[in-house]
Amino acid sequence: MPSAPADFPAPTPPGTLSPAAAAPSRTRTQVFALPEARWAAAAAVLFLLALPLYLAGAPAWTWGTLYALVYACGGWEPALAGLRALREKTLDVDLLMIVAALGAAAVGQVTDGALLIVIFATSGALEALATARTADSVRGLLGQAPATATRLTAGGGEETVATAELAVGDTVLVRPGERIGADGRVLDGISEVDQATITGEPLPVLKEPGAEVFAGTLNGAGALRVRVGRDASDSVIARIVQMVEEASRTKAPTQLFIEKVEQRYSVGMVAAALAVFAVPLAFGAALTGSLLRAMTFMIVASPCAVVLATMPPLLSAIANAGRHGVLVKSAVVMERLGQVDAVALDKTGTLTEGTPQVTAVRPLPGAGLGEEELLAAAAAAEHPSEHPLARAVVSAARARGLRLAAAEEFTSAPGVGVTATVGGRKIAVGTPARLLSGHGGTGAAGAVVGELEADGRTAVLVTVDGVPAGVLGIADRLRPDAAATVASLTALTGTAPVLLTGDNPRTAARVAADVGIADVRAGLLPQDKVAAIRERERAGRRVLVVGDGVNDAPALAAAHAGVAMGRAGSDLAVESADAVVVRDELLTVPAVVALSRRARRLVVQNLVVAGAFISCLVVWDLVGTLPLPLGVLGHEGSTVVVGLNGLRLLREGAWVKARGEGGG
Repeated sequence: MPSAPADFPAPTPPGTLSPAAAAPSRTRTQVFALPEARWAAAAAVLFLLALPLYLAGAPAWTWGTLYALVYACGGWEPALAGLRALREKTLDVDLLMIVAALGAAAVGQVTDGALLIVIFATSGALEALATARTADSVRGLLGQAPATATRLTAGGGEETVATAELAVGDTVLVRPGERIGADGRVLDGISEVDQATITGEPLPVLKEPGAEVFAGTLNGAGALRVRVGRDASDSVIARIVQMVEEASRTKAPTQLFIEKVEQRYSVGMVAAALAVFAVPLAFGAALTGSLLRAMTFMIVASPCAVVLATMPPLLSAIANAGRHGVLVKSAVVMERLGQVDAVALDKTGTLTEGTPQVTAVRPLPGAGLGEEELLAAAAAAEHPSEHPLARAVVSAARARGLRLAAAEEFTSAPGVGVTATVGGRKIAVGTPARLLSGHGGTGAAGAVVGELEADGRTAVLVTVDGVPAGVLGIADRLRPDAAATVASLTALTGTAPVLLTGDNPRTAARVAADVGIADVRAGLLPQDKVAAIRERERAGRRVLVVGDGVNDAPALAAAHAGVAMGRAGSDLAVESADAVVVRDELLTVPAVVALSRRARRLVVQNLVVAGAFISCLVVWDLVGTLPLPLGVLGHEGSTVVVGLNGLRLLREGAWVKARGEGGG
């Protein structure tokens, strides 16, 4: 590799890691570090211990004590939160559930009440864990920006300073392999910078004097002098964090539709129960009869039946999606997925695999090399290099079973390429514009390069002893199911998805054309993606965003629903998203949307059934005399019916039908 200019300090020796490049240690909140998780786990374990004793007819003091502990462990926290909300004149749904559970216990339905407690405690624990993990990822993202930077003084010296102390106008030195400490522009030096965390581009970007660079991105083999253009608090990476936090705060409160209805329903039910007790009593009815009628009314009209009618379909859909590689984080998310009517897709790592591949090997006429000879020569020269394009060339040669000769006198120049002696011939592989500069940039090589670049591919020229011998076309390969996924999402939502990417317009247009997307927005920074989502939301759309990178995290958090590709997705994207495609099977995205819609239809069916049961039992209790045991039986019977109906979504056939509805 050519040496850096004389006035640049010596680069970090190979095999060592400079302080500015050191990766931050990442810690993830453990599940049982959260008190909500510990209390929920205790309640669940106690419930599982009590249930078999209850069913086996053990003495009441054995299972009764355990159930009491379930109520205490799982119920004290939501009860306290509900009482605080009540003090502010708000009827909290968790408090209503605690009241419903205690009411069930009061009439002998202790197991039902304990089950409600466990469900709500577990839901609260999962929400607390999701919040904590998102905070972990935000801290990890901030840690990508180095803690220190090398600032150049007016006298030509160096000083190591905290990046937070850098001011606009300062000049910093970025050595090979270091992370850039601040947003700014290159004053001197040439290098390639991996800025996938900011733009999502799969390949390092050449940086020359005048080019913009971003804090937290990774410098390649060259040394750069950078003039600081923004304060640390205003850098792009800091703004990503701010946007994720803001989107999390401003996103509509996570609440099921039935919970919104239930608050009004519960208030009305309590008022009606008091009236059922007080009105007959005021007209001279017996106290015992009035109290019994009111208790029966509360049981048959209990909101607990409505909630249990709603949750099984959503929880069953979550379990089924999980078996097929899609982690949906809550019942609220499952409900929201079925509401989407517009989709925005990222390119790199979402529609594509995120890894460059050799897609064309084009020997030039008269060079005397066939495809395999050209590829073998280029791979032999590239073998010592760590550049992503070099790895793609070597991988392509190995995939064809080609033998690679030993490379000697290897050198690498940022922005140009590599040269090496292979089999006694000097092989150069690199940027066509630089390698063709001595050949006028015309002729067969220039024509092939132009053709490949017009098709959105990266062209790499190969010369042998200074003479152009061939051109390699390299591109980020599409996922096999990308086009089918786009077609399925179009069918489900009625509108074609939009492509939002930080990559260059030419490459974005090629990928969009291959998968059938017409609306393409390229060269976007993270805040631009959020603006595009907000624009669609203002038009009345409920947008689903699918992405994988740090630069997608703000849009994932801001969207009506966000889905992250989990296998190669960044921590922040995975934690900001509402659902995660664990196996990176893109076709599961339309399938889970279709499954969510099936779950919503089952919820409606269940509510109709539960409403019919409640209406009949309430009328019977008010008009005639409904025996308390029969009221309990009717209430429990309706719960069993709607619960079993919801469990239908656990079957394999439910996923198969969802794949069919989603076009998969």
